[in-house]
Amino acid sequence: MTVQTLQDLLNEGVEGRGVLVRSDLNVPLDDNGQITDPGRIIASIPTLKALVEAGAKVVVTAHLGRPKGEPDAKFSLAPVAVKLAELLGRNVQLAGDVVGYDALSRSEGLTDGDVLLLENVRFDPRETSKDEGERAKLAAALVELVGEDGAFVSDGFGVVHRAQASVYDVAKLLPHYAGTLVAAEVDVLAKLTENTERPYAVVLGGSKVSDKLAVIEALAPKVDTLVIGGGMCFTFLAAQGLSVGASLLQEEMIDTCKELLERYGDVIHLPRDVVVADKFAADAESTIVAADEIPDGWLGLDIGPESVKRFAALLTEAKTVFWNGPMGVFEFEKFAAGTRGVAEAIVTATGKGAFTVVGGGDSAAAVRALGLPDDGFSHISTGGGASLEYLEGKELPGISILEA
Repeated sequence: MTVQTLQDLLNEGVEGRGVLVRSDLNVPLDDNGQITDPGRIIASIPTLKALVEAGAKVVVTAHLGRPKGEPDAKFSLAPVAVKLAELLGRNVQLAGDVVGYDALSRSEGLTDGDVLLLENVRFDPRETSKDEGERAKLAAALVELVGEDGAFVSDGFGVVHRAQASVYDVAKLLPHYAGTLVAAEVDVLAKLTENTERPYAVVLGGSKVSDKLAVIEALAPKVDTLVIGGGMCFTFLAAQGLSVGASLLQEEMIDTCKELLERYGDVIHLPRDVVVADKFAADAESTIVAADEIPDGWLGLDIGPESVKRFAALLTEAKTVFWNGPMGVFEFEKFAAGTRGVAEAIVTATGKGAFTVVGGGDSAAAVRALGLPDDGFSHISTGGGASLEYLEGKELPGISILEA
């Protein structure tokens, strides 16, 4: 990636200058509005701290959840502002709007080293508009908050695969730089696509084959081992002619899975046993069965212990591992063993010198929910969708605009 970085901006000098930072602060909240995993906020700190300590007037823009283009209290960044202030060790103002009167007046009052967090940028429908002109108007309003001598730092890797106003269009209007997080993420993903040390193993989970089809097709020819678990494995098992009971199944993808198994059957590894339940619930009755013996009416919610053992044997010998997607419904303790077992095997591979990457999203959430150490992996990405699209070979708008 040939772009200017945060260090380039710091070398130029930012004292007294307004700097607009696009961070990824889209963290999960519980029913009481409390943050359940602050991972993305923690990952945003190095860039923000460097700017604050260099005397910049920092204006942060970010989104949370999927509001419908208008203010919605349950998607307010208020709890994020509190956590951000705690981690930065300084006051973080929260604007009451995105680019309105409150945001403008607060930005005008910033002094060197101050931090202003704008309210959820997706409260403004122009952020995600397909109309380039509408996005440009919001981008111009964001730029107004930092002034003509301002700069833009892109540090929200989780959104760089989207051509949105605060990600893409603002970079057309200000000198632009890759933040610490974005630069690190791209460097890591480049290692997964260029001169990768072998054996190279990829673990894919999650619910739908359709969500992972492009990355399977992109990586299957390049890897030595492709482990498939989670809900998506049942469509592959059905493609082998097996009955999957009431398990999650994408019938329209069965023929595609057959083709993938025909082409890459030597690298694709499916579960040989599964944990099945009589209902989708934490207290469901469960049992372990062979993959070809799933009872009618029962649904698979995790891979079984024999599968964990087989997959672990493959993963612990790998030199490069990429993992995206849980092996089962890890949120329910009864169905978390598969994800834990695979994750622990990857930690073991890391300890043996392998380069291991957790591809964001539910995988990163699982690492923390299961109490596994962050440093048990070489890298934990903050962007699940962006990671996958990069590995698929797609152009990421938020990255390509930084190269312009």
